[in-house]
Amino acid sequence: MNTPLNVTKPVAITVTDKLQSFTKGNDVVGLIESLLLGSPILVNGFYSDGLFILKEIHKYLKLKLPNKTFKEQQAYRAEYYKLSNLVLLEVVMHKLSAKKSPSIGWLKKLYPNNKHFCLSFPQIQGMNSAWQWYEKGVSIPVLRNKIHPYYGTYFPTRFEHLELFENWLIRYKGAKTSAIDIGIGSGILSLQMVKHKFQKIYATDINPNAIVGMREFMSDTKLSRKIDLNYTHLFGDCSIQTELIVFNPPWIPESHDSKSIDQAIYYDTKLFPDFFAQAIKRLAPDGRVLLIFSNLAQITKVTSEHPIEKELAEGKRFKLEKCFKKSVKAASIKTKRDQYWRDQEEVELWVLSKL
Repeated sequence: MNTPLNVTKPVAITVTDKLQSFTKGNDVVGLIESLLLGSPILVNGFYSDGLFILKEIHKYLKLKLPNKTFKEQQAYRAEYYKLSNLVLLEVVMHKLSAKKSPSIGWLKKLYPNNKHFCLSFPQIQGMNSAWQWYEKGVSIPVLRNKIHPYYGTYFPTRFEHLELFENWLIRYKGAKTSAIDIGIGSGILSLQMVKHKFQKIYATDINPNAIVGMREFMSDTKLSRKIDLNYTHLFGDCSIQTELIVFNPPWIPESHDSKSIDQAIYYDTKLFPDFFAQAIKRLAPDGRVLLIFSNLAQITKVTSEHPIEKELAEGKRFKLEKCFKKSVKAASIKTKRDQYWRDQEEVELWVLSKL
């Protein structure tokens, strides 16, 4: 429980005299050309200069790349990721050196012994947002109290799948001695189960930030005696047999351009076969496996294969008790991506038991 873990964080970039600097008013065409050649640009004027550069990158890419279909959007984001992460900000004594920069507590919390380095502008933007969420907390409709997600830990921004799980828990009449939560993330599913009187939850995550964040969040409260945190892939060395196994996996199969962005929503070809092979060994005779999923990959034509349907058809391990579905809400008017598929998207709660 108390084993020290090294959290995942952006790699600090060494500051050198060779870095090309930018202040507003410099040649924008030359700036884009430098980025295309892979040359980093240091923002050493105002923080807003970095925002200006990112807008110029978007202008350039909109002229060069289509950005309508789901796959086109993936390609666009991959190219934007590559170019925008060449835009750097300098950190001195845990503060950003550019004028009128935000104050970000993660710079000291994650880099306590590094007093002078650079990070990319998108990384700083991510840290800034993450610090606000961590400090102020995030309200989740199915929980009584706010969560305080740790840096680099997934938390939901829409809640239909959590509402499906909550409605199932309300109606659940089985034993509540134990449960296993695969991929605890920011802890929401485990906290829902604690709220519904599950006595002990064995929770895992392959992301060290999730484990560190949950340890800090629970501290020495009663939650720390209810939720047993384990830094491991899938079930790890868990040997218990439990009444309930809960898994909210990624929803889209991994593609060649998904290595560097949106890691939390992509799964590789081994994930589901490995999960089901291990789950059958940990499930009590009358237990249930609950998987939270979506038809996103099918309606965006990323794949026609549904990994849970495939297991039920071929695995000869589980049978379907029920699949609950819920339409997702329309995308926010603030959303810049053309999410044409949202009127077809449904989240799913699959309830499986042993054959």
